[in-house]
Amino acid sequence: MIQLARKSIFPDATSFKKRLAWKSRFLLFFILLTTAGAGINPAIAQQLTVTGTVTSSTGEPLTGATVLLKGTSTAAATDINGKFTLNVPDRNGVLVASYIGFVPKEVPINGQSTLNIALGEDAKALEEVVVVGYGTQRKSDLTGSVTSVSSEEFNRGQNTTPEQLIQGKVAGVQITSNGGAPGAGSQIRIRGGSSLNANNNPLIVIDGVPLDNTGVAGTANPLSMINPNDIETFNVLKDASATAIYGSRASNGVIIITTKKGQSGKMRVNFSTLATVSEVNKTLELLSADQYREVVNQYAPAGNKALLGNANTNWQDLIYRTALSTDNNLSLSGTYKNLPYRVSLGYLDQNGILKTSNMKRSSAALTLNPTFLDDHLKVNMNVRGIFTKSNFADEGAIGAAVNMDPTQPVYANNNLGGYFEWVDANGNPISLAPRNPLSMLEQRTARGEARRSIGNLQLDYKFHFLPELRANLNVGYDISNGEGYTRLPTTLASVYARGGSNTQYEQSKTNKLLDFYLNYTKDLENIKSRVDFTAGYSYQDFLREEPSFPEYSAEGTVLTPAALNPFKTQNTLVSFFGRLNYALLDRYLFTATIRRDGSSRFSPENRWGTFPALAFAWRIIEEPFLKDVTALTDLKLRVGYGVTGQQEIGEDYPYLARYVVGDNTVGYQFGNQFYNTWRPAGFDPNIKWEETTTYNAGIDFGLWNNRITGTIDYYHKKTKDLLATIPPAAGTNLTNTLYTNVGSLENKGLEFGVNVKAITKPDFTWDFSFNATFNRNEITNLSKTQDTASVGQPVGGVAGGTGNTVQIHTVGYPTFSYYLFKQVYDENGRPMEGFYVDLNNDGVINEKDLYRYKSPAPLTSLGFSSQVAYKKLSMSFTMRANLGNYVFNNTRANAVSNNVTWAGYLLNIPSSYLETRFTGVDDRRLRSDLWVENASFLRLDNINLSYDFGRVMKERVGLRLSASAQNVFTITKYSGLDPEVASGIDNNFYPRPRMYSLGLNLEF
Repeated sequence: MIQLARKSIFPDATSFKKRLAWKSRFLLFFILLTTAGAGINPAIAQQLTVTGTVTSSTGEPLTGATVLLKGTSTAAATDINGKFTLNVPDRNGVLVASYIGFVPKEVPINGQSTLNIALGEDAKALEEVVVVGYGTQRKSDLTGSVTSVSSEEFNRGQNTTPEQLIQGKVAGVQITSNGGAPGAGSQIRIRGGSSLNANNNPLIVIDGVPLDNTGVAGTANPLSMINPNDIETFNVLKDASATAIYGSRASNGVIIITTKKGQSGKMRVNFSTLATVSEVNKTLELLSADQYREVVNQYAPAGNKALLGNANTNWQDLIYRTALSTDNNLSLSGTYKNLPYRVSLGYLDQNGILKTSNMKRSSAALTLNPTFLDDHLKVNMNVRGIFTKSNFADEGAIGAAVNMDPTQPVYANNNLGGYFEWVDANGNPISLAPRNPLSMLEQRTARGEARRSIGNLQLDYKFHFLPELRANLNVGYDISNGEGYTRLPTTLASVYARGGSNTQYEQSKTNKLLDFYLNYTKDLENIKSRVDFTAGYSYQDFLREEPSFPEYSAEGTVLTPAALNPFKTQNTLVSFFGRLNYALLDRYLFTATIRRDGSSRFSPENRWGTFPALAFAWRIIEEPFLKDVTALTDLKLRVGYGVTGQQEIGEDYPYLARYVVGDNTVGYQFGNQFYNTWRPAGFDPNIKWEETTTYNAGIDFGLWNNRITGTIDYYHKKTKDLLATIPPAAGTNLTNTLYTNVGSLENKGLEFGVNVKAITKPDFTWDFSFNATFNRNEITNLSKTQDTASVGQPVGGVAGGTGNTVQIHTVGYPTFSYYLFKQVYDENGRPMEGFYVDLNNDGVINEKDLYRYKSPAPLTSLGFSSQVAYKKLSMSFTMRANLGNYVFNNTRANAVSNNVTWAGYLLNIPSSYLETRFTGVDDRRLRSDLWVENASFLRLDNINLSYDFGRVMKERVGLRLSASAQNVFTITKYSGLDPEVASGIDNNFYPRPRMYSLGLNLEF
């Protein structure tokens, strides 16, 4: 219908009425004339109101579909019945209808006022594939618990290591950084730890190459040697039905990383640079110089009162700094004569907030993925090289800055580099006194260099005579070598008596891989089935060598000679595996997996382990009885069972009787030198595989054409034959601790994740996701024989005393439970020093009154992410929360007044002393439950704002600017520096900095 825009003809309504009254007949004739098109503005004559509906190909209305006038920003969204109304200025324009999961459709208007548009389902979206072990699967066919995170969903800002990209993004995955040092690693736990003393980190696979989980000498974290800018997707395999294909290395889950590949078309050049400023977020609250003088004058003996100085020094301010970092990346990708390629270069220079700490990383990567023989042969070649240079600050300076007397000056006229130190009457440093923290940083040189190369060549051939059959050969490697040295001058107080110290180290590691498998995939249309069968062989060999070097004094005198023989060890894994996926009617899905692993860590009698898995999924959405439920887009039920193994215990020959080099404390002296001796090592000839059995049940759902998608999973993990260290019987096995199989533990949990596309308008989109994990961990057995008298295995050493532990492994309790005395309080709620509850009522407070209280592991972990885009402006953020986790505040536990009574020196005191006024005479105070604090928190991890300028400089360059902040705020009741402490014991923690970043991205 054609409408008149009255205001464009008669700007004033009152004037219109007057003129109509004055010459009504003339005006009526004039209006009729203009309606017929005589003398009207052509643009007005073309205006049209178009109405209609948008439906699926089956006629179902699509709510929230977008109808856009092509080439403009004029758009409308459909209502609950799929209807839309759109005013268009051009009767000959083109409408573009789009909806999530459907192919966009262009419809010419051609002057029509009613248009009904049917959209076909996007086959590509339906066929979305997910990388799993040894191949890919359609997402709709998955029977296991698998979560995929793409680069569009990654956390923004300064991400030095890959795991930071998905922190808080995946239900069941807890990533806790080990601190704020440059390149610092993280503790990664998928559905809780499955072991006590064996490796609890997940297996990480990059482009088909499973990585070595152990560290690389010369760098703080092996994962820091992977450039996050090269990563395209993460696929997290969580339950045993998904991970069992990796068998012996998959008890703690699998993270499959796929890097970016070349794109078809002409070469694209992308350059990004990020500048980051890091600052100290929080320091410990200590007594001021005046408060400290008051305490010293009240409690210190006369000799120590005389030690007080006149300065007012904040030692924490001295050791920290505002640090600047830069991260630059350049990539070239495209196709050269049918050869897709991608080349990338990266350079990171990251300074830490603790003075002298720094890491520089240079990286290069090449990816080629051509096809040959009419696309029957696909080749993927990945080669990446990384070089890091690190300067490791002495993190002991963090504790020294807490302990150092604030009344003392920073510098002094002495032979200790000009730094103030506590010395005796002869000018020699007092051995037990705290050191000058600034001296510890500025006089120490500890540098490391590490080189690593990861690569593989994968050939995937589809047989010409039988295209359903593929052969896949993957040959890969992970090679690293590192070296470094630590130089401590004679003027450094800690080595003054030894005349300084010079040490060095080297390490080389080689990880070789050969995988071969056959895959047969066939659609059996006669029985409405699909079969996908894989069978293969895997070989992986790990070799590590570490030569020995002597320790020299600053003047070159040998302090400790090198060991007679260099360290060399090897571990080999050989595996056979098979997997069958069967789909019936596209709704009944079955998966069976089996893997047989052999490990050189075990004797021939125990070398082999068999790890099976079964899973079933029912795509209920495909059932006819749900055909008319238009709100439901997807509904799938999954159940699974599987067994995985564990053999990564840090020792390559635990079953062999052998001799090893003794440490420096048992050297034998010849003349002026000490020589290390060889000693017999403990061993267990019967050590075998640790096994984890996992049961999983899950539901995947999608609502309103997948505007809302989500997953709910329940899991139960049972680990038996734990690879644990236990004390052997007295006088046996030549060791005080022994690796063996003993006990069992279990994890039970519930996971929930939901993704919502809240707004999908052309100029405005809003997506958000939420995930929650509830996990309970419990030790169910801890001995080979029933021992009711055993309290468990003490762990978790603390500072402030000798040999004190505050955690324990006990049957019926979570791992690393705190084992402490129960504090007594007075009528005013103040803790009473030296008074603890007599829990066994025997009238004596001793070890029998210790009890188990809380644990470091959170009971609930939450993650929330949001992405909002308005035209060219976008914003995203990620928040995380842990609930029910507790931390032992070791710093607060040392807040006692007897810090000022030591002979010849003074120790500062945390300000929490003012709350307790403990003297510290009773050593049991270190094991009081008073120091265990609720460390639940809500943290805004990062927030990012970016603006896409589009193509600039005559359409030659794409430009995007961004600004981000990380570690923005933390809401918690915990009184220490940071509530997120992986070990549960807070002492000398390198603070996580708050970071502000500005980024520039150019695309040519």
